[in-house]
Amino acid sequence: MMESASSRPGLADLILFLGRLLLSLIFLHEGWSLAGDITATIDIFAKLGLSAPVALATIALQIGAGLSVATGFLTRLGALALALFCLATALLFHTNFASQNELLHFEKDLAIAGGMFVLAASGAGAISIDRLLRKRAGMHPWLRAALS
Repeated sequence: MMESASSRPGLADLILFLGRLLLSLIFLHEGWSLAGDITATIDIFAKLGLSAPVALATIALQIGAGLSVATGFLTRLGALALALFCLATALLFHTNFASQNELLHFEKDLAIAGGMFVLAASGAGAISIDRLLRKRAGMHPWLRAALS
């Protein structure tokens, strides 16, 4: 059966897909980097006054939510989690505005959070696992709502 032009992804869908990939890249890279040297990561977190479980949760969040956004699976939830993570990171770790570098990191975190909030509101778009799953019949109502 031939696909109609209206059911094929358009330019906006491709741009949304590219945006999701670009937004997720920083979290996937950082998460894998932190996981790659877990001993050093736990030491760095300890110097910041944070425990090993917080370090592990941070890695899990960055990789898990990063994959969620990249693949378009439970995108709204992954984007919301990363938006809140970015806000927390900005407010907890990058408030020394006398340092130009800290100010830049603060602004970067706010910008990424903004992009993630937009994604949480808009959803993954046509090129996503969310869209494929929404087409399935017999899906549990909570999952259908999460994919909408």
